[in-house]
Amino acid sequence: MSRWNVADVMTIGAVSVQADTPFKEIVDLLEAHEVNAVPVIDRFDRVVGVVSSADLTPKIEFAGDDERFRLFESRQTRQARGKAHATAAGELMNAPAVTVMSTTSLAAAARIMDSAQLKRLPVVDALGRLIGMVTRRDLLKVFLRSDAEIRREILAEAVDGLVGVDAASLRVEVDDGVVTLLGEVESASVVPSLVRQVERVDGVVDVVSHLSAVVDDTDDAQPGFRSPVMF
Repeated sequence: MSRWNVADVMTIGAVSVQADTPFKEIVDLLEAHEVNAVPVIDRFDRVVGVVSSADLTPKIEFAGDDERFRLFESRQTRQARGKAHATAAGELMNAPAVTVMSTTSLAAAARIMDSAQLKRLPVVDALGRLIGMVTRRDLLKVFLRSDAEIRREILAEAVDGLVGVDAASLRVEVDDGVVTLLGEVESASVVPSLVRQVERVDGVVDVVSHLSAVVDDTDDAQPGFRSPVMF
C-alpha cells in the first residue's frame, strides 16, 4: 500500500543561517520569510542546529536584568538568561538539531514533532545536508486527498491480500475523508484487521464499520452460530 512521506508535503529549499549570522539578521530573516525558526548550517550545508523565535526573545525578557545566579532558578531559565547575551546564531541555536529525511513517513514525523514539542523540522539528505523544511501544517496536506482517490486506494490496495475479505463483497463509501464499510466478510475476527488497514490509508479521517460476518468466531460467539451478524 502506498504511503505518503515527508517528500510529498515538505517545502523544498529553506532559508538558513550560519553560526556567525548576527542576531539582527536572524530576526530580519524570520520576519521576511514569515517563519518562526531557521536551521543553522555549516559550510557543507549540514544542519548543526536550529534557532527559533523562542531563542531570541530572552534578549527582551532579561534586558537589564541582574546576572547573578539565582539559587532556585531552573536550568531552562539559566539557559534563557545566557541566550539573552548572545549575538550570533551559534550562541543561540539548539543543538544537535532534530531533523528528518525526505523518506520519513508522515506518522513518524508527527511523532517526532510531538515528542520534541517542535512545529517544524529541517529535512536532510543521507549526509545531513539541508534540503527543505516540513511543518505541522504541511503534514495536514494529506487530508486534502479527494474522496475518490482515497476510495480507489482502499479498493485497490488496502483490502488486497487480507484473508477472509473479498473486495467484491465490500461496499466502500467515502465522505469528507470518513470511510464507511458495508458488505460481508467471512468471519467476525477479520473486521478489526480490515478497519485498521483502512485507517492506515493516507487521508482517512475516520472509519465506520457496518460489516456483517458469515461466522462469528469471536470470544463471545454462540456455539453453532452461522447467520450473519453486524460489526
